[in-house]
Amino acid sequence: MFDALTAKAPDAIMHLMAMCKADTNPDKIDLGVGVYKTEDGATPIMRAVKKAEQLWWQEEQSKTYVSTVGNADFRRTMLELILGKDLLEKYDPRLASSQAAGGSGALRLGAELIYSASPEASVWVSTPTWANHIPLISSAGLKIKTYPYYNRETLGVDFDDMLSAIKEGAKPGDIVLLHGCCHNPTGADLSHAEWDQLSEFLTEHKLVPFVDLAYFGLGRGMDDDTYGLRKLVQTQDELVLAASCSKNFALYRERVGLIAVLTKDVDSAINAQSQFGAIQRKIISMPPDHGAALVARILDDPQLREEWTAELDEMRERMRSLRAQLSDALNVQGGEVMSAAVKNQNGMFSTLPLSKAQAVALREKHSIYLTDSGRVNIAGTNTTNIPRFAEALLSVI
Repeated sequence: MFDALTAKAPDAIMHLMAMCKADTNPDKIDLGVGVYKTEDGATPIMRAVKKAEQLWWQEEQSKTYVSTVGNADFRRTMLELILGKDLLEKYDPRLASSQAAGGSGALRLGAELIYSASPEASVWVSTPTWANHIPLISSAGLKIKTYPYYNRETLGVDFDDMLSAIKEGAKPGDIVLLHGCCHNPTGADLSHAEWDQLSEFLTEHKLVPFVDLAYFGLGRGMDDDTYGLRKLVQTQDELVLAASCSKNFALYRERVGLIAVLTKDVDSAINAQSQFGAIQRKIISMPPDHGAALVARILDDPQLREEWTAELDEMRERMRSLRAQLSDALNVQGGEVMSAAVKNQNGMFSTLPLSKAQAVALREKHSIYLTDSGRVNIAGTNTTNIPRFAEALLSVI
């Protein structure tokens, strides 16, 4: 049986990580894998997480199963964090939610629910989008279509082209996948005014938003990063939300995610809630509880929450500082567009106007590791290596 299998090409990011690890150059720069890093290149456990873990270790009484839809306190506190107390109280009767195995698991649960409700719906994704969006969503049976998003000359959002393409090709009931903030891989986000216009557009064309909120808190602050999602909750009859705690709680290996849907009425929310449990049961049965319990503990404990918020602010401001430093280093003749874009974009990532050959040259000649698409993890830079990175980048361009 298994002799019929053929080898699959390695995941591009995993392959990049392996190449970087094998490089013996002590001055190599790893801008590939999407994790937050400190100035010395470490990805530490957040202080509030460590304290919550110590408390939970003392208090936890059982390792029995929790529920097919996961930890109820986690779902409640996460929805309150994302929506705010007032919006959650207002829309809670129309909401259904489930804990998921990371943001990826949340996307898959959302795709499965959409397919159960409307198997003929197409899901529209941005060009480019996170590399795993299409495999995760299409593997549930849904059709994928694309809309233009990132202009590799201006390094900004082609908003008018985005709306035109969706208007021309989408049918009522189709799904539009949107990055809530800190667009991966480009870092180019919609403005508040564009979110406002988009909400009217979705209503007019009877389209359903599917918001992927993987990096909230790491762009321009919690309220700013959830502006688009909150706008859509207040203006749309239906909505799908996938959220992750991998980045903003640094719980990468704990696989902590949330999937939620806003429905038209209470009865639909009850039905969707039962569907989440049934779908998760057939995929992984029960989600892991440890990381979700830590998030719930942090968000329910005023002192831990304050400490977590302060540390999240430190992470965000450090990345904004790195962007400013890189922008200054690139602000020379021929680098002006990159300089402005890097400074104005949000979150961990930027996609630079590099060809595959130029990305390869950066790896082979300068030991600088980034994807062939030109995506860089800003958190992989530091005050020491930014001048060398900028010099090498300008030299290959």
